Amino acid sequence: MATIAGKAVLVTGANRGIGRELVAEALKRGAERVYAGTRVPLDHSDGRVIPLALDVTDAEQIQGAVDEVESLDVLINNAGIAAYDDLSDRSALDRHLAVNLFGTYGVIQAFLPLLTRSGGAIVNNLSVNAFAPLPLIPAYSVSKAAAFSLTQSLRTLLASRGVHVHAVMTGIVDTEMSRGVDIPKASPESVARAIFDGVEKDEEDIFPDAMAESLAESWHHGATKTLERQYAALAAEVLAQS
Repeated sequence: MATIAGKAVLVTGANRGIGRELVAEALKRGAERVYAGTRVPLDHSDGRVIPLALDVTDAEQIQGAVDEVESLDVLINNAGIAAYDDLSDRSALDRHLAVNLFGTYGVIQAFLPLLTRSGGAIVNNLSVNAFAPLPLIPAYSVSKAAAFSLTQSLRTLLASRGVHVHAVMTGIVDTEMSRGVDIPKASPESVARAIFDGVEKDEEDIFPDAMAESLAESWHHGATKTLERQYAALAAEVLAQS
C-alpha cells in the first residue's frame, strides 16, 4: 500500500490513546473516510470521520458496523484491555482473551470480504509482550502472544486473497493503560505516525517506538522469524496443492 491518501480506514478503540491518534493521522494523510469504532458515542469535527458503535466482543455490533461500511482498505484492530492480575483468577484471562484475541478475530472475519475486494490491509496493534510476558500483566501478555500467532497465521492464509497482514509490536506508550508504569514512554502521536509509515512501506512487523525498535533487528534476523518464514513457505506450498 503506497499511500493512505484516498483510502477508507477503520480504527477500533478510536476514542482515546493510540486509537484517537490513528484517526488523526489517517486524516492528515488524506484518507477519504475514517470509520471510528468505539463503545461510547464519538463526535468529530471532520466530516470524513464516521462514528461506529463497535464493541469488539459484541457480534451484533460488529455486524451492524459491517452494514454501515461501504468499502474498506485498512482495518486497524486497536481496541484492547490491559489490567493487573496474577493469574490466580481465570476470569481475568477470559476478559483479556475476549477482547484482545477473540475480539480481533471477530472483527477481521466480519470485514474480510470488504478487505478481499479492495486488496486491503489488516493491522493488529499488539505488544512486545507477545515476545516475552510482563508478569505484572500476565493475562494481557498471554492474550497478545495469542493475537500475534493469529496475525502470523492470517498473514500466510490471506496472502492468496491479496490481503496484507501487519503486526504492530508496540512498546510502552503514554496512555491510560500505562499510567502506573514510571518509565520512559512513547507518545501516542509518534506511534500512530510510525504505524502508518510501516503500513505504507508494507512492513510485516512494525516496531513503532524506541523500546520496540531496540528489538527489531534481532527479531528480523532471529531464529523465530526464520521459522515463521519457513512455516509460511511450507503452508503456501500445501495450500497451493489443495
